[in-house]
Amino acid sequence: MRTSFKLAASLLATLAALPALAEYPDKPITLVVPFTAGGPTDKVGRDLAEALRKPLGATIIIENVGGVGGTLGANKVAKASPDGYTLLLHHIGIASATALYRTLPYKTLEDFEYLGMVNEVPMTLIGRPDLPANSYADLAKWMAANKGKINLANAGVGSASHLCGLLFQQAVQIDMTTVPYKGTAPAMNDLLGSQVDIMCDQTTNTTGQIESGKVKAFAVMSSKRLTSGALAKLPTADESGLKGFNLTIWHGLYAPKGTPKAVLDKVNTALRAALKDADFQKRQAALGAVIVADGRVAPAEHKKFVEAEINKLGPVIKAAGIYAD
Repeated sequence: MRTSFKLAASLLATLAALPALAEYPDKPITLVVPFTAGGPTDKVGRDLAEALRKPLGATIIIENVGGVGGTLGANKVAKASPDGYTLLLHHIGIASATALYRTLPYKTLEDFEYLGMVNEVPMTLIGRPDLPANSYADLAKWMAANKGKINLANAGVGSASHLCGLLFQQAVQIDMTTVPYKGTAPAMNDLLGSQVDIMCDQTTNTTGQIESGKVKAFAVMSSKRLTSGALAKLPTADESGLKGFNLTIWHGLYAPKGTPKAVLDKVNTALRAALKDADFQKRQAALGAVIVADGRVAPAEHKKFVEAEINKLGPVIKAAGIYAD
């Protein structure tokens, strides 16, 4: 018995001497945004990083890993150490990429831990400032008269604006010359400079340009009208004659597969707090984004939603014979 007590005391002394396991997080967290700095997803990422900082108790560092429609950044996170220190903020492209690309370096539904949805962002159809059209009806006439001459900008192959542009061409049944850029910012710069004609992009990137009158705005590509500022005057695509056209760009948060459940739970709890942060809500509202406040904030519902989006977008993209590679 005395020997047993001695062994127990010795074990307790040994455990007491070991350094305490660090509680997550004990160092900065990298949030990978798979697009260039200055674009709409980058704006959401930077706002979210600030909102997550307090509930997580850690610095959040944004790392922009642009290229190949967001797949480079997504792959970096899929291959990262599953310790919670490398996270991914991605948009609808994580779902559309499964159809846009013949091969992907990761499995969308298997190689990530789903942490929860963040927001939904309406798309807007805009044009160069000197485009001879002031309404969607005017634009439709101009497009019909300029078939084969229209330049449609996007933020890169596989981007949200690329997807919207592809679906828009299908809806109007007019082929356009698509001009891919390395991000939304350079695409917008050329639109402002009248180097390209039109672009379909997120309100996170177009609101300021629309409200300042620097671009022509023709429609919001979602099923409901927006309610703020100059955007409230925009008709929906459906109202403009594109019946059933409804596209919003949603954002979600992800971690590498195998990240410990305790870490996932802590990040999800922090995400829920961030989505209720008054400053974050104000910033998102100013960009026309709608914060997700339903069951999709939960990991399981988030993953279920992404799977449904894959099933919805895949047939449309494949039927059109559209591939990014």
